[in-house]
Amino acid sequence: MDSKVEKFAQSLQHQFGARLEELRGEAHIYVRPDQIVAALQLARNSHQFELLSAMTVVDYWPQETPRFHVVYQLTSMANNVSAQLRVPVDANSPSMPTATGVYEVANWREREIMEMFGIHFEGHPDPRPLMLPPETKDHPLRRDVPLGYEEPQFTFNFDEIDVRKPYAKE
Repeated sequence: MDSKVEKFAQSLQHQFGARLEELRGEAHIYVRPDQIVAALQLARNSHQFELLSAMTVVDYWPQETPRFHVVYQLTSMANNVSAQLRVPVDANSPSMPTATGVYEVANWREREIMEMFGIHFEGHPDPRPLMLPPETKDHPLRRDVPLGYEEPQFTFNFDEIDVRKPYAKE
């Protein structure tokens, strides 16, 4: 692990009681949901992590506590390093504070996470859906949502599938 990332991780451990794991030379720093805004402010203001380069979610279903990890990938272009903050979120109340006040780019990423995983970001300035129709009930990237698929068509089953295949009506 890079010494600058290690220094950042140690400051998070000292100030927030964060937990550090290292995997293949990459730091994974775990903080609680109520601490994420302060941790991101510390990263940006004191450790030069000026870019929120990615934000995503890992779903550990059927595990319920924690079911999700909200992952913030931070990049320091000045120091040429990156670190990953992870926030464990329970399934029974999937919500946490918004990071849009720290990184503006979190606006779109949080909207996508709200829509696709159903994790609510409290205080988000614009929680409108991005991609799905408003009547959509499920959160399609959750692991417990059933998959829909279309059977692939090959030469041996072309005619059989072609009969059942829906085509646009003219």
